This record gives sequence, structure tokens and C-alpha cells, in this order.
Amino acid sequence: MTVEEVLQGGGGGGDMCKTIEVAVVEPPQLNPLTKLSPPSLDDFDPTDDDGFYIPPLNFAMVDNGIFRSGFPDTANFPFLQSLGLRSIICLCPEPYPEANAEFVKSNGIQLFQFGIEGCKEDRSLSKSISKRIRSICHSSRNTTVHPNIELEEPFVNIPEDTIREALKVVLDEKNHPLLIHCNRGKHRTGCLVGCFRKLQRWCLSSVFDEYQRFAAAKSRVSDQRFMELFDASSFKHLPMSFSCSMR
Repeated sequence: MTVEEVLQGGGGGGDMCKTIEVAVVEPPQLNPLTKLSPPSLDDFDPTDDDGFYIPPLNFAMVDNGIFRSGFPDTANFPFLQSLGLRSIICLCPEPYPEANAEFVKSNGIQLFQFGIEGCKEDRSLSKSISKRIRSICHSSRNTTVHPNIELEEPFVNIPEDTIREALKVVLDEKNHPLLIHCNRGKHRTGCLVGCFRKLQRWCLSSVFDEYQRFAAAKSRVSDQRFMELFDASSFKHLPMSFSCSMR
């Protein structure tokens, strides 16, 4: 394309004409927007776990560098590797499975095992005690009983010394990041975490709320009774640098 520009001359001279070449560039042809569609569920393979992290059952963060869960299996190992664990506290008395022991060894993780027997409730005794409680409460006009109340199991002895030794490992930051686990991540783990919360000066209602979120319908009166009576005063001399302890 050619453009002519006329310039006014000075001093009585004539006009001057200047020719300028201008290149015209045609705009690129744009393709219409492609409509995207979601992937088909027919292509989804639920057995293909490549590229996905799978946390253990009942996994959660307790505090900075402290985690809790149920018993990890091989599908959970990549996820646990991403945590960079230094230590694992196992609250089950049975020998550690070979695959888990190999995972711990190959990743330089220190295993602390504090064996606490799992409590199997005596259903017949539990029902008879619950029936007796209902009978006593029913005879009192000033007592209201929730229709779904049922004693989960008779009181059992939870080894306080074992819980105390496990707490010392939890409180030692050299062991962090650390994972606490039992079989299902409910009762034994819940008791240890509950006692840890008492060190952080949580009120009992909050301690019980957290315990019940994991134990749900399997909540045990004996576990909550243990946490309520646990004396945390002997740990006052230990340093507390966890996030919740500053509240």
C-alpha cells in the first residue's frame, strides 16, 4: 500500500511530495473456540492409583509435625513418604508387619512400639449394665435418659504408664514429623491424642469432641474416663512449643 504525504515548503518554495510505503498485514484466521467436555466416567479406572496419594484410614493432622491414623498398608506408603516422617508410634502389641517394617527401615524412620491390647467389649455384660442403669434412672423422676444411651463396654484398665512413655516420644521434637497409629485410629490413638490435648490445656469438652469425631458410634466411656482422670501435671517441666499450646 502506497501513501503520499504533502509537505509545505518554506521560503516561498513549492510544495514537496513524499511517498511512504506501508505494509498491510492481514489478521490471522482464528479458529472457533473448541468446546471442552468433561472426561467420560467410562475411562475412569478406580483400581489405578498411579499418581495419587492415599492417606491411611482416619488420617489427620494433630499439630505441627504430629499426625494420627489407622494402621497404614502398602497403598499408603507413597503418601507417608511425602510427609518426611522421622518416627512412627505404633500402639498395637502385635509384631509389625514385614512390609511396614521394610518401609520404615528403607526410609530411615524410627519405630516406637507401645503395645496396648485392644479392648473387646463383653456384649452380654454391657447390655446387663445398660439395662440396670436404665432401671435405676427410670425409678428417679428427676433423671432423664436419652433413648439411645448404651454403655459401650465395662470399664477396662488402660495402661497409664504406657501412655506416659508414648507422650514423651510425642513431645520430643527430634522425633518430628511423627505419626501415631493403632489399628483403626480410634480408641488407643484417641486416648493418646486426648492426653496430649490436656497438656495443651484443652477443655474436656473439646477433648471429648475430637475423640468422638474419630470413634463415632464406637466411642467408649472408659476411654473418656481415662482422659478425664489423666494427670498431666508431671509433664509441666517439659518444653511445649506446639501451635495449640500458645492459645
